[in-house]
Amino acid sequence: MFQLLKNISNTKRSILIIALIVVLAITFETFQQLYYIKRFQIADGVSFFELLKTQSYRWVIWLLLSLVLIWYSKTQISKKKTTLSILKLAGLIISLVIVNVVIISLSQLFISGDMFTFSGLFSEYLPFFMYQKAPIYTLGYIAISMILYLYFQNEKLQIEVQELSELKLTNARLFKKLNSKIDEKATVLNIKIGNKRKIIPVEDISWIEADDYCVKVHTTNNGSYTMRSSLKALEDKLSANFLRVHRKAIVNMSFAKELHISGSPNLILENEMQIPVSKSNLKTVKDFLN
Repeated sequence: MFQLLKNISNTKRSILIIALIVVLAITFETFQQLYYIKRFQIADGVSFFELLKTQSYRWVIWLLLSLVLIWYSKTQISKKKTTLSILKLAGLIISLVIVNVVIISLSQLFISGDMFTFSGLFSEYLPFFMYQKAPIYTLGYIAISMILYLYFQNEKLQIEVQELSELKLTNARLFKKLNSKIDEKATVLNIKIGNKRKIIPVEDISWIEADDYCVKVHTTNNGSYTMRSSLKALEDKLSANFLRVHRKAIVNMSFAKELHISGSPNLILENEMQIPVSKSNLKTVKDFLN
């Protein structure tokens, strides 16, 4: 049964639980009435189904009035729970129970064929049904209130989870979009010189040459700095404007002035520095310049 409840929707599950509570309450009360009738010999020939019919219409009235409780619970779900809100709910439940008792008292009075009098209503019918029905009706409304609270809270959480899921997808799309536009390449090189650090903007680098296990970084002001790194590592860090023209050289193409392809190909920089271009990289350089 528990597995069956898990496989159905929250709305159907809540309706099924409320219906089960009503059926159990009607059945219990019917058996209780039958026991008292037989135990104290109140009437002869009374059957279970006759009592069930009488109890059922009273619970139908109870169930119809519970729609007010459902409406009230739905309006309160977004509000913060306070002592005052709990007292209001308790007041509503008591009011519904009183209305129930009044309606079934009047119904029973007319069904019995008795003449309507306020004294008879208040001295006989109302006290009887208040004593008989009020406790179980109150417990029934409390049970419904708890079920409704859990149902609407679960519904609210599902909406919040859905909103968070959509927000997560939106943020992921935005991140992907922004990430594609952001240049994650290095904007400066941090070179250690003795006990100090030299920060060189990459835009001031004209070219970089390999020097054993290090590299020499040549700047536009004709300064050169040795850095412990490899050309491959720097090539991955630098922007697309830095082109590998030789196995021993990377050039900032912003400072390339001419390309000589006769004989041994080489690039002429703005400071007249000649950088050899390997045959394997010649096409890449041409394509870049074009």
